[in-house]
Amino acid sequence: MTDGFPAPGAVATVPLAATAARVAELADKLGRDQAEVFDLRRLSEASGVPADVVKALLDGRTAGEADLQTRFLQRLDLLRRTRVKPNGRRYTQQEIADGAAMSRQQAGALINGDRRPTMEHCDAIQRFFGVHAGFLTAHDADALTDALLRTEQQLLQDFADRERERERARAAASGPADDPLARLLQNHGVRGIAWRAAQLPSDKHRDKVTEWLDLLLESVKTTES
Repeated sequence: MTDGFPAPGAVATVPLAATAARVAELADKLGRDQAEVFDLRRLSEASGVPADVVKALLDGRTAGEADLQTRFLQRLDLLRRTRVKPNGRRYTQQEIADGAAMSRQQAGALINGDRRPTMEHCDAIQRFFGVHAGFLTAHDADALTDALLRTEQQLLQDFADRERERERARAAASGPADDPLARLLQNHGVRGIAWRAAQLPSDKHRDKVTEWLDLLLESVKTTES
């Protein structure tokens, strides 16, 4: 470990190809243009990985892994180019220093590559620019996978919303539903219920959803008998 960062061998490998495949499948189901979903510039800005490296990784090719210092400088430069002030201007060294609670000399040395960043430096700069933890330091494949995972979550939300609207449309076409289970399905849909349960923080919470559904089904059976 150096400067508080894990050594390359200690970094967990993330299945980038599997994540990309799931995103592609969801995009197809939603009728989204894959060129838009996998837009290199968007993914580069979301991950901090250079666009040419994003393309290579998505194509299944190795692009060579930059060292920590190089990654930090590349991604800090990207932040300064893409996360700008409301007037469209870049943040100055002084503004970054003030926002990250460091001296202007410290900020200048980091921006110019004259000083190696520590985890504290990275955390402070990431908070200033409003990006997630690890943006400045994660290995390229990990950073791109994280960006695709966020894309996947948004697509899952869009898919659940679409299915819920379809369930409501079908229910409206078939008339009012008096059955409590039917009302539940009408309001949320099977996939919507499953998606919401998957977002719960623990198995205990998911077990509670299962318990409620079992109770509802039992009450429906009792009423019918």
